[in-house]
Amino acid sequence: MLVPGACAVTSHPHPSPHPHPAPALSPGFAAAAGIGHPGAGGHARAMAEGEDMQTFTSIMDALVRISTSMKNMEKELLCPVCQEMYKQPLVLPCTHNVCQACAREVLGQQGYIGHGGDPSSEPTSPASTPSTRSPRLSRRTLPKPDRLDRLLKSGFGTYPGRKRGALHPQVIMFPCPACQGDVELGERGLAGLFRNLTLERVVERYRQSVSVGGAILCQLCKPPPLEATKGCTECRATFCNECFKLFHPWGTQKAQHEPTLPTLSFRPKGLMCPDHKEEVTHYCKTCQRLVCQLCRVRRTHSGHKITPVVSAYQALKDKLTKSLTYILGNQDTVQTQICELEETVRHTEVSGQQAKEEVSQLVRGLGAVLEEKRVSLLQAIEECQQERLARLGAQIQEHRSLLDGSGLVGYAQEVLKETDQPCFVQAAKQLHSRIARATEALQTFRPAASSSFRHCQLDVGREMKLLTELNFLRVPEAPVIDTQRTFAYDQIFLCWRLPPHSPPAWHYTIEFRRTDVPAQPGPTRWQRREEVRGTSALLENPDTGSVYVLRVRGCNKAGYGEYSEDVHLHTPPAPVLHFFLDGRWGTSRERLAISKDQRAVRSVPGLPLLLAAERLLTGCHLSVDVVLGDVAVTQGRSYWACAVDPASYLVKVGVGLESKLQESFQGAPDVISPRYDPDSGHDSGAEDATVEASPPFAFLTIGMGKILLGAGASANAGLTGRDGPAASCTVPLPPRLGICLDYERGRVSFLDAVSFRGLLECPLDCSGPVCPAFCFIGGGAVQLQEPVGTKPERKVTIGGFAKLD
Repeated sequence: MLVPGACAVTSHPHPSPHPHPAPALSPGFAAAAGIGHPGAGGHARAMAEGEDMQTFTSIMDALVRISTSMKNMEKELLCPVCQEMYKQPLVLPCTHNVCQACAREVLGQQGYIGHGGDPSSEPTSPASTPSTRSPRLSRRTLPKPDRLDRLLKSGFGTYPGRKRGALHPQVIMFPCPACQGDVELGERGLAGLFRNLTLERVVERYRQSVSVGGAILCQLCKPPPLEATKGCTECRATFCNECFKLFHPWGTQKAQHEPTLPTLSFRPKGLMCPDHKEEVTHYCKTCQRLVCQLCRVRRTHSGHKITPVVSAYQALKDKLTKSLTYILGNQDTVQTQICELEETVRHTEVSGQQAKEEVSQLVRGLGAVLEEKRVSLLQAIEECQQERLARLGAQIQEHRSLLDGSGLVGYAQEVLKETDQPCFVQAAKQLHSRIARATEALQTFRPAASSSFRHCQLDVGREMKLLTELNFLRVPEAPVIDTQRTFAYDQIFLCWRLPPHSPPAWHYTIEFRRTDVPAQPGPTRWQRREEVRGTSALLENPDTGSVYVLRVRGCNKAGYGEYSEDVHLHTPPAPVLHFFLDGRWGTSRERLAISKDQRAVRSVPGLPLLLAAERLLTGCHLSVDVVLGDVAVTQGRSYWACAVDPASYLVKVGVGLESKLQESFQGAPDVISPRYDPDSGHDSGAEDATVEASPPFAFLTIGMGKILLGAGASANAGLTGRDGPAASCTVPLPPRLGICLDYERGRVSFLDAVSFRGLLECPLDCSGPVCPAFCFIGGGAVQLQEPVGTKPERKVTIGGFAKLD
């Protein structure tokens, strides 16, 4: 590595006994700085005289900037293997570079022998001459094009680098030291790679700019060598005038060699194809590889997009120039980001130190708790031990008193010597009880305390597991939004859960925005709600007829986790109408059962339907049961939704004029067919008769999990047959049905309440109050959509402050 202000000395394959001249700057840079030339003294005198001081200062500043720039560029010119300047770099398939000698060494360490390079490659010794190479190489000729075409058409020949008869050719893998990955070199190994001649030229210019130590010496002179004046690319050597004439005699083939400036790095005149040793002329965009004329006709590039190398050169140069211009034009941004990164580094150091102190303090706290617990446990064991020792000591003293001539036995022996009977009785009564207890203790001997301390054993398995698993707290993983429970009605109900192995979250952040509004310049604006507890929330007052996108992320002491996947929800096209079911009109309490909350109704088939099943072919009479909503609409737009049991026999869902509904269904008569139309108005399954006046009723017919649509409804739903719109058709019953009433326009729309896809739109007479209605023929059930606001969930009001994404 070079240091600023110092110069490196180039090494020569044939060292000269004479010392190298002192390192100096290149002539171009020296001329720019005004040093190293006779004019340098004039500048010094001018400075001494106070003339042109500013010019000299600017020149020196420019020289310093150039030196710094070249110094920074040196990092790009170092081989990742040897950490020295590139020497004959090869381009790996991963686009990284490595010295050819280093690549051979790496392959040798990997056990690949004989794949270190192309045997016909140019010699690397600067003193090598054409006479040292095999004469067969110069006489080798390529096959004629017509013969090559015949071989390719007949199917003969082999792929480049593949031996004839090889069933399983060896594939060479090279461990790239830059990207730390294995790249495939193919069957030919390093022989199939291109040399990076551009990088070689950059390295040479860099060496000349920062390290021109002295003149290049002739490599063929006898010691002491003279200064080289010419170079020969064919001979790959530098010569003085005399040696060049000597090794290039007149009248020989060598005399045709063109002399060049003396250099230590000899490269071929152009980039050659490693397979055919011809100059590359095209670029294969499919393989992203330079190819020659022969490569174009090979089967390996059949059908590939190949362009001339001039076009690829211009396109890539334009892209590189544009990118470089952008970077150079945003140097202030780069410097700002560097300052930000440096500030981040400082914060990282401070935060890291604080984290270390916190962890040390917590571990010390754990140690203090353990020490306190150890002291208390040892004290408890000590107290238990002393109590047991006291009891055992008392028992030992009692047993020692039973020995002959001592204690209680000795006292009893002396009492037995008493001859005065009254006195004996008085003394022996108490003594006898003591002797009896001692005798019983002797017969049923058992230590007064156990010597085992098994009850003082500690089970620290759970604690040891916890301590072993003690680790840093991780942020919560991205929540998973439950799309089955998340929906939009009068409010938006959002439900989510954490993945199974995710760290816990203390609270959540919900973000939402409308997607059907014009985009504003700048970053996307989200409405945000912080510190939401639980795994569900209500978003109140959403805009009708809009599309909202929502996402959630968790937070704990470690910070915020990743956002969940975005979920898009459609809001109803109109304000939601809240109502209950009213069974006072045209219903039979024997067949209709309304729930206690008046939001669900079930029709139980009665005797007429059973008789109809028995006399299916003889005709029967069926009854129509109807239930109405307890509210009527007189203005504006309203929306409500319901779910129909797929097993229902025949159900009609819709709206109608309140007066007409009460008049028609007050004691409704029996009808002769399930196809009977109870409203004598518009029905999706009724006849297609056209009337000028709007009908007083509008119903959607559902039966056995299907929706029956008429001709007009089929065309409106986009359902067509082979010869045009279908006369009538059925569509699957969605989980929920939506009804949207526009009172002013006199229109009713039936929708899929999940996707808000239109099913049917028809006119309606809105000359009076209009109320919801549900008709049943046979068994069936309907459940009204429950308002989201009745759920005991956390409420989050829409319309608050907004934050940037």
